[in-house]
Amino acid sequence: MTRTWFITGTSSGLGLEMTKILLARGDTVIATVRKPGILTDLTAQYGHRLYVMQLDVTDTAQIRDVINQAFARYPTIDVIVNNAGYGLFGAAEELGDDQIVHQINTNIIGSIQVIRAALPHLRAQKHGRILQVSSEGGQIAYPNFSLYHTTKWGIEGFVEAVRQEVSGFGIDFTIIEPGPTQTGFGDGLISPPPLDAYKGTPAHQVREAIANGNFAIKGDAVNTARAMVNSVDVTPAPLRVTLGSTAYHAIHAALHERLRSLEAQKDIAFSADRVETQRP
Repeated sequence: MTRTWFITGTSSGLGLEMTKILLARGDTVIATVRKPGILTDLTAQYGHRLYVMQLDVTDTAQIRDVINQAFARYPTIDVIVNNAGYGLFGAAEELGDDQIVHQINTNIIGSIQVIRAALPHLRAQKHGRILQVSSEGGQIAYPNFSLYHTTKWGIEGFVEAVRQEVSGFGIDFTIIEPGPTQTGFGDGLISPPPLDAYKGTPAHQVREAIANGNFAIKGDAVNTARAMVNSVDVTPAPLRVTLGSTAYHAIHAALHERLRSLEAQKDIAFSADRVETQRP
């Protein structure tokens, strides 16, 4: 079965690998890029099955225009992949105000607005799958990634709620949670100068591990992209797909600890309920 896909952030990383896999197997891809002139080799190779559009996901008006154009050109789009994003890296007080705003605008507001723009079209065609690229960082947290985690935890909550809102329209969601993957993501980290006060702290240790190449990256970009593509064949749609052994072990441990902590507080939780008074 061939499908038509709309994918944001296809100039590199998982978006590019997905585009290559899908075109090679015969699907059609509407690929968005932030800068023009990208993907020319693939366009020459696959012709009309690849349609490249320029999109900056921090521009809400442009998001709506691009989505509307895409659905006008391809009346049925089967899968929307919210992939565009980047990482802001540094201890919370090291980050600049503009950097914080840009991280939120790109990773969470951009993803929200792509989904909002696509929903009327998916409702009209009565089907569609939305893949939201999150991260293991939507379930766990590392020092120095506080704003990146903010966006990933935030978009996962948004998707969980919207998934319930549109469940009657034939629209499904899957949150993709890759672990550290060889995509060049680390090369694109935006990182302000470190503060001396953080020397010797966990924030400094993570910074050093990444700088020295000691931060373990086990994930393979092609295998990860292929698993993302294959997830669309699973029915019913899984709410989450965790990819990579690092992500699996880290999320597994975090969820077990969270559940243990919750269960230990059961009496405290119940004590906050309103006490019903018995009438004589």
